[in-house]
Amino acid sequence: MKYYIIAGEASGDLHGANLMKQLYKEDPKAEIRFWGGDLMKAVGGTLVTHYKERAFMGFIEVLINLSKVLGFIKFCKKDIANFHPDTLIFIDNSGFNLRIAKWAKTHGFKTNYYISPQVWASRSSRVKDIKRDVDQLFVILPFEKKFYQAHDYAVEFVGHPLIDAIADRTQVDEAVFRETHGLANKPIIALLPGSRKQEISKMLSVMLSLIDDFEDYEFVIAGAPSQEFSYYKQIIGDRKVGFINNNTYDLLSVSFAALVGSGTATLEAALFKVPQVVCYKGSAISYQIAKRIITLKFISLVNLIMDKQVVQELIQNDFTKKNLKTAFLKILDPAHREALFAAYYALEITLGGKGASSKVAQQIVADLKAT
Repeated sequence: MKYYIIAGEASGDLHGANLMKQLYKEDPKAEIRFWGGDLMKAVGGTLVTHYKERAFMGFIEVLINLSKVLGFIKFCKKDIANFHPDTLIFIDNSGFNLRIAKWAKTHGFKTNYYISPQVWASRSSRVKDIKRDVDQLFVILPFEKKFYQAHDYAVEFVGHPLIDAIADRTQVDEAVFRETHGLANKPIIALLPGSRKQEISKMLSVMLSLIDDFEDYEFVIAGAPSQEFSYYKQIIGDRKVGFINNNTYDLLSVSFAALVGSGTATLEAALFKVPQVVCYKGSAISYQIAKRIITLKFISLVNLIMDKQVVQELIQNDFTKKNLKTAFLKILDPAHREALFAAYYALEITLGGKGASSKVAQQIVADLKAT
């Protein structure tokens, strides 16, 4: 059977790759064509467009690049029509995917959505579009099922795919890791400023401002696979800081603490049991727009899932060197760290067990065979 998968960003690439592995297990003769990244490409199939080519963040950035976005949408529809898949699988990336889903449904294609658009965060009116255009929605956060039930839409909670991604990885020898990357024998502080240039430019310099005040720690930047080191170097300047590209999980596995941009990375740090401060800063206009349409109490997945503040969030104007230093000192405190560890273990239980990608693949293939 033929599958067309559309994923965006590094996290979508990760989840898409794991899903593809399971699809090949369920359907060894599967033909897969996809929009994604290097991880999906390594699994097999045919890469159409890399996610880094359309990595636009925020309302203003999307508007500036609107002609490119519309061009990608037009090309995607044409490519789907030419490939004529048995089913489409959308992974997160709602701004792009919901537009394709609407077109696909009107053209008779079967549609599956893995990892829900965050309609529970803003513009819940989009639920009616999802109900109309998506045949089956697989959700990965426990509160999402209740949200959709309230809108009279049955969805499948499959657990979080990060549980699998982290549990199945090869364990790291810390001594070897440090030697390989030239890291000193100091507690490691991981800096995760995001994967898009807009995120990195807004947050990394503030994160780096702590280095001179904490010389007993080794600060290490987790480089995104979509960005060249030369871009980071412009921000780093002469500061002494480690840099490890496209190896965030190994870095987190040996880290003492982390400063993390909002998004999937906050959950990844929690599952690795790394005390963290969550940081966010966008363009002033984009932030003002977002503040008016987003109704959530928190921005980090850790706090949203637990429905309380587990990790501290520094958002927009609160994200300053002074506030970051205060928050950082807090996650170095042994008593606070113990409380975080307990909350992280409770979080992992709430997310459910392993097998999210396998459950999704099994159901998609079974549904296709039944039709």
